[in-house]
Amino acid sequence: MRQFRFSVCALLLLGFGPGFAGTPPHPLGVTIDDFSYVDTSGEVADQTAAHRKRLQAFMAALRKDVAVEGGDGIRVIGAIRKASTLVQWAKVAVIDVGADRVLFDRLYTFRGDNDVAWDRARAFISEDIRAVLAGSAPASPAAASPTIQIAAFDFELEDNSAAGSTTGDAAADAAHLAEVTGGVRELLAQSGRYHLVDVGSANADAVKKHELRDCNGCDAVIARDLGADQSLIGVVRRVSRTEYTVGFQLRDARTAAVISLGDSGLRMGADYSWARGAVRLVRDRLLESQPQK
Repeated sequence: MRQFRFSVCALLLLGFGPGFAGTPPHPLGVTIDDFSYVDTSGEVADQTAAHRKRLQAFMAALRKDVAVEGGDGIRVIGAIRKASTLVQWAKVAVIDVGADRVLFDRLYTFRGDNDVAWDRARAFISEDIRAVLAGSAPASPAAASPTIQIAAFDFELEDNSAAGSTTGDAAADAAHLAEVTGGVRELLAQSGRYHLVDVGSANADAVKKHELRDCNGCDAVIARDLGADQSLIGVVRRVSRTEYTVGFQLRDARTAAVISLGDSGLRMGADYSWARGAVRLVRDRLLESQPQK
């Protein structure tokens, strides 16, 4: 499996070709707007200049890959957000301007903030777009989307260590939890089984206070209101400074019934190992133990 595997960003372009046998060349009305960028990682160092340079290189390479021709037919827009030191998000939409409708709307995640990470992200996104332009994608946006719309909420921390939060570093804990959430979301997206629903607009108290694990299934209602089929919540339980457990729970957004759950049992490792443990648990207990329907 590739280290980065993104779901297809579908561009529905009927009659494109010279690649289609017997179809005369037809110019594509495709434009790619400059993506916006925002850094919400809270890092001390000012990386504005580096991010501007990487974004400009990203856009130039993406346009070159897709060989964009100007026009008003199809428009690609997007935004990238740096969520933490190691996790970035990209939101991409493909719009049929003439029909005034969104053909595809996808949330991507990629790890790292260096030239290599940005270039890998660009390569996979452009590959998906070019595959669609070449006619290898399904004929409709609905068919191109994974079956299950999932709201994967932020993982939460339950500190059961003897000293509790008095010895903890809140900023470091938040950064490690962001890596956990990002790693699990990336795994779900890579599986091809799920389409990640953006949970950023959820404003319920349990979400804002990071108490979904204690809300008796309210995550299912929140997920349903976001348009998701399923909701996933997770928790990292700190037993000591070098011991932890990870758990997750998956519910049906319509009925709130528990579909799947898992607990890692006691694991050894420092805070930076949380993400590895969570990803392994979700892969083993959810993706590999349950056949895709």
